[in-house]
Order: sequence, then structure tokens, then C-alpha cells
Amino acid sequence: MEPGEKLTRAQKKELKKQKIREKRAARNLHVRLVPANKKGYHINRFMNFLRVLFYPVHFLVYPFKLHGHKRVGKGACIYFGNHYCIFDIFYPAHTTWEAIHFLAKQSILEAPVLNYWGMKIGAIGAMRDGSDIRTVMESMKVLKNGEKLSLFPEGTRNKTDGDDFLPFHGGAALLAIKTQSPIIPFVICNRPKVFRLTHVVFGEPFELSEYYGKKLKPEDYEEADAKLRRKLYDLRDEFRASRAKKRT
Repeated sequence: MEPGEKLTRAQKKELKKQKIREKRAARNLHVRLVPANKKGYHINRFMNFLRVLFYPVHFLVYPFKLHGHKRVGKGACIYFGNHYCIFDIFYPAHTTWEAIHFLAKQSILEAPVLNYWGMKIGAIGAMRDGSDIRTVMESMKVLKNGEKLSLFPEGTRNKTDGDDFLPFHGGAALLAIKTQSPIIPFVICNRPKVFRLTHVVFGEPFELSEYYGKKLKPEDYEEADAKLRRKLYDLRDEFRASRAKKRT
């Protein structure tokens, strides 16, 4: 635009929207850490309010059964699971009363209502290609503070007709190794559908301790991420096999 040139009404409207987007993005530059209480628990009261509010709605519309959820203990961990629909974020949330920081696409957190809710629960914005260094740094900050982090390595909802997971984005293994945090794998065994029971299985917490204290190369992290992917397949296969055995 040339100096002195007047803006049209449409241009002014677009400029105003741009400023609002920049303001919302600036709010998400620093994740809100949750301090531990006297008992060592990191409690987010707003998140607990949402748990109580949405649990019955979620259960009525998309009935579910959690398996192995009592394995989740206090303190830092990384929830690592597959992804079918937006309600999937509730499955980790139903396993604990502690705060959980969710990794979400930055574009989602820039939406008017979701931006406010995202800030209140301490969501961390992430670029789709996983190239955002700030996302990694803030995720590590959360884990080092003793808090929980939840992520979906597929990066988006799986809308395919097959039984395979989508290609996984790397990064989960790096976070687990750098912060020496336990990983809690969970797998949604069947695609959630309205009024149909969904089985969600949580595996035993485990650590990638074989990589601790070593100078790792990119291929080492790729190998570790592949192990995590295999964990989800194994977890689902074991559950399906046990279900088939019970039926027979």
C-alpha cells in the first residue's frame, strides 16, 4: 500500500482480524505451569470443572470403557496415543485429577473460544510439521515441572477406513529422553461412534532408559519413535486377543 493511501472498509476489517490473531498467538507464547500443592499434586481447578461438566456428556454420546487407567500415577508423564475424533482428548483426562497439558495445532488455539479455554488449561500450540522449537521447549518445561503432557503423534484425526495408524510425527521420544519422563501408551481400539461402546486401553508406564545419558543421533530418535509406534500396535493386538479368548 502506498503512503497516504486510504484503506477500504474490507482492508480495515482484515487488518483488525490480523491484529486479533496476533494478540491471541502472543498469549500462547508461554505455557502456564501449574504449581504442586502440599501433597505434590498439580491441580488445575478449571480443568477439573471441565472434567465434571463434560464427562457425562462424553459418556452418553460416545460411550467408552477404560482399561488399565489405574496405572496412571502422580507426577510427570507423557500420554501417547492414536487419534480419531476431538473427544479423544478426554480419555487421558479421565485417568487423573491432575493437570494435563495438551499439544494442539496452533491454528486451533487461535480460534476465539478455544483460545481462551486453551490458555486456561495450559495447552501448548504446535505447528503441523512439528518444526516449532518453542513447542519442544515448553513441553520440556512442563515435564521438568513434574506435570503431565498428552500428545497424538499422528498429528491429525485418522479418517481412513483401514485399521492402520497414520504416519507418526517424531518428537515424543526426544521429549521422554531429554526429560527422563515415563511414557503412558494408550490405544483407542475401535473408532468412536455415537452410542457405540469404545474400548480404550492404557499400557504400563515405561521409560526409554536405554537412551539416557548417551549422545544420540537423529536416527537414534527415529528408532525410539518407532518403538513407541510398535507399543501401540502391540497394546491393541494384546487387547483384541484377550477379548477373542474370552468369547471362546
